[in-house]
Amino acid sequence: MNLIYEGKTKDVYRLEDSTIKLKFKDDVTGEDGVFDPGANTVGLTLAGAGKSGLKVSKYFFEKLKDAHIPTHYLSADLEDCSMHVKDAKMFGNGLEVICRYKAVGSFYRRYGQYCKEGQALEEFIEVTLKDDKRNDPPISKDALVMLNILTASEYEAMKELTKKVSQIVKAELNKKNLELYDIKLEFGKNEQNEIMLIDEVSGGNMRVYKEDEYIEPLKLESLLFD
Repeated sequence: MNLIYEGKTKDVYRLEDSTIKLKFKDDVTGEDGVFDPGANTVGLTLAGAGKSGLKVSKYFFEKLKDAHIPTHYLSADLEDCSMHVKDAKMFGNGLEVICRYKAVGSFYRRYGQYCKEGQALEEFIEVTLKDDKRNDPPISKDALVMLNILTASEYEAMKELTKKVSQIVKAELNKKNLELYDIKLEFGKNEQNEIMLIDEVSGGNMRVYKEDEYIEPLKLESLLFD
């Protein structure tokens, strides 16, 4: 097992069979000690956050498997706090795709002149580059294609997969009277160049509310599995 990448919230290892092991940490993204799924820096460390994120990810990946959504997920080991996944080819140096149902976070900070905080959005999809030095800048479809990061058809396929995944997550949360405000997803390609969901699907990459109360990642786990 070889360490190939030390991430903010997970370390990535390559196994002998060329599959990947993701080791979840207790670090979460945010700023000034406040959790923010859209931030590109580690904001704080929460004891148990890694195992909690893995447990939620395992739950959603298995739901997505039942819905025949292509993902990198193979299995999860809650005791080891790790997830076994397929290797993936990145788009460029990595993309993040956000599906927004409410105007909050960076969307509201950018476009607050034209919307109210918490205003409903109709599955607004935006893509950002994974680039810490440039604060993960948003990028348009035309720019992605022009810069040869992906093709127009790959963009549309990724956008539709984002909507399908988000709808499944939203529906599962609704069963617990929880509301999904936004979710950040990542995609890559398998050996057959098919697009699949990668990374994790946990409280660490989504904003969830119950009525007007924001639900922190650790609390999300307890509410989801009560």
